Amino acid sequence: MGVLGPYLELTKPRVVVLLQITALCAVLVHDMLDSGLSTTSGETMLIVFVGGYLSAGGANAVNMWYDRDIDPKMSRTAARPVPSGAVPANAALGFGIALSMLGVAWFVLLANQVAAFWSAFSILFYVFVYSIWLKRRTPQNIVIGGIAGSTPPVIGWAAAEGDLSLATNSLDSLIGSVLDLGGLMPWFMFLLIFLWTPPHFWALALYRSKEYGSAGIPMMPNVKGGERTIREMKIYALLLIALSVAAPMSYGGLDKGDAIYHILGWTVVGLSIWYASTVWRIDLGEQPDHTGRIPSAARSFFVSILYLAMMFVVLVTASFGLGGALVGAVLALAAIARSETRTKA
Repeated sequence: MGVLGPYLELTKPRVVVLLQITALCAVLVHDMLDSGLSTTSGETMLIVFVGGYLSAGGANAVNMWYDRDIDPKMSRTAARPVPSGAVPANAALGFGIALSMLGVAWFVLLANQVAAFWSAFSILFYVFVYSIWLKRRTPQNIVIGGIAGSTPPVIGWAAAEGDLSLATNSLDSLIGSVLDLGGLMPWFMFLLIFLWTPPHFWALALYRSKEYGSAGIPMMPNVKGGERTIREMKIYALLLIALSVAAPMSYGGLDKGDAIYHILGWTVVGLSIWYASTVWRIDLGEQPDHTGRIPSAARSFFVSILYLAMMFVVLVTASFGLGGALVGAVLALAAIARSETRTKA
């Protein structure tokens, strides 16, 4: 990709695209619960994807600029554009700031003020609260910092909601205007990602703790140890199960007597129990493989990605009605069966 390739890499494209998929799911669910999909749904999704990519990509570029002193110390990050010399540090900073500002302006002009607020909030929180303040100071960095990564569905839902504006006549009204998005679903999605983030990243950190330690990053395993890390992972896994129980209620109009209520509910609870089982199956005494990974921890890490994807798939399909909920249930069962079969093989 020539000169542009390293700059694209600064944005962490794979991570950012995954984040924007959760935002697009929020748009789909919003429109299906509102009045069904229309031509404006596609326009909103394009606006959300581009604006979200600019915002998150810009924040990632600034993060790479700030972490230029520790990235060379870890094999996972040593080849990034700044430590590798592909992009000068000041150029990465300027690029990141420009993208971030463009992303917020994009939402102001093409969506609404509330979507732009959450875009700006996610950028500032990720850069200043997570990257600069928390990442090198506390093993709870990924917990609190996960707030930034949980905002894409909120941004997507706010953009789909239409003409939302910030109320600036008082602090209470301002808070109310950014929190009242017309439904519970965006906040369910927010909490889902927030509670998923710690066990997802700690599974990886369990077998990369030495690298994090040498780089001066206090992750849970290299500060509190593996046993404590797994205990806290289990707590978050249980919280995900508890949150899943509330999934049908987040739709706002489902009755407990409706079949869709129970199909959706049991599907997401089942997915969460399955993911939790992979956390319980992590064995710290297991022999690492040739790459240094703990196989059971690595499996939990990769299953967590599939779990989050399937949760959003099920939330979207259920918004299409009873048939969609049944399709989501079948897809979830197929994903679990395939994953478990491959593990046994």
